[in-house]
Amino acid sequence: MYEHIVAFQFNANYQPQEERRLVETLLALKDQVPGIVELTAGVNTTEETDNIHGYTLGLRVTFEDQEALRLYGPHPAHQAFVKLLEGIIENVIVIDYPIQK
Repeated sequence: MYEHIVAFQFNANYQPQEERRLVETLLALKDQVPGIVELTAGVNTTEETDNIHGYTLGLRVTFEDQEALRLYGPHPAHQAFVKLLEGIIENVIVIDYPIQK
């Protein structure tokens, strides 16, 4: 299995009321994209405020394998989410790794 972790940092055009729509769109990917084993997404509520660095939305997806992760990027449902970020995204951090057991 493969883990995919993403942290989103938004720019000044981002309106916090958009959070719910973004989270709901991310959560819906689990039923739309083949190969997703588990998916969680949410707004950053850490109390470690010195470590936020402007990243306010998080995503964690567990894929069946690396090939499922590769197919996720170009999938139309994922691309629809990416389109929602146009004009509001400042930066994104992505971490992908195989799950060791």
